[in-house]
Amino acid sequence: MIKKYLFVTKPGIVLGNLISAAGGFLLASRGRIHIMELLSTVIGISLIVASGCAFNNCIDRNMDRKMFRTRSRILAQGLMSPRAAILYASLLCMTGIPLLWAATNIRAVAVVLAGFMVYVGIYSLYLKRHSVYGSLIGSLAGAAPPLAGYCAVSNRFDMEALILLSIFILWQMPHCYAIAIFRFQDYTAASIPVLPVKRGIPAAKKHIVGYILAFMAASLMLTFGGYTGYTYLVVVAVLGLSWLVMAWSGYATSDDRLWAKKLLVVSILNIFVLNVMMSIDYTVSATSEMILTSVP
Repeated sequence: MIKKYLFVTKPGIVLGNLISAAGGFLLASRGRIHIMELLSTVIGISLIVASGCAFNNCIDRNMDRKMFRTRSRILAQGLMSPRAAILYASLLCMTGIPLLWAATNIRAVAVVLAGFMVYVGIYSLYLKRHSVYGSLIGSLAGAAPPLAGYCAVSNRFDMEALILLSIFILWQMPHCYAIAIFRFQDYTAASIPVLPVKRGIPAAKKHIVGYILAFMAASLMLTFGGYTGYTYLVVVAVLGLSWLVMAWSGYATSDDRLWAKKLLVVSILNIFVLNVMMSIDYTVSATSEMILTSVP
């Protein structure tokens, strides 16, 4: 029973968003960490993300049955009723919102709820099934947790927040396209109009290279903007370049599926290390000092 309620929330996705929310929080904290505020923030965000994932599983249950990767999901197998999933998802959301609000501020709550609405209302209910741009719009939802973590501390949307938002949007696009190429048959069987399916894998490879270049530029802007140190710059640049080289090798590969799988692994490594580095190699400017002294 407990296992069903755990897996209907897609715990892997929740964990990834928890890490990025903590990354945004720690970047804004500049070393002045309030443990209870951090815990309340990541738990509150995680509960709302888990709610969105449960709603998504309910919405996608018929589509999931057509895909090898997803046909073992709880609702796809009929191991939980849609009604129970909706009630559970609603409970998670109604628990997460007041927890996050009590611990942080309205700006952080608004960011998470905006991401929730994009993921459940715009992406899951419509764009995923009807538009080649679904992944791009959906990436706004994936960028919400780190931005909310940042706003939880800073209580403002400034240039640093904009860079953070850009980083996570740009990272998700090649990551999503790599999944779609790796699971090409699944996406074709379920008639999901992702770019590799609608416009072909060669076109997707060009987009992947372009998005990785843009991701590298955005991630380095944290240092050029004076928000992170040079250790962050070197580590993120090396990993970004490795990701780019891997993406470029796709033009010569004879096995698109294997290449996409490797690209997927490198993308996960990139975003994990980026979260760690921006959490520990921050800089404290006069503006940051002003923000921190205004936070109780």
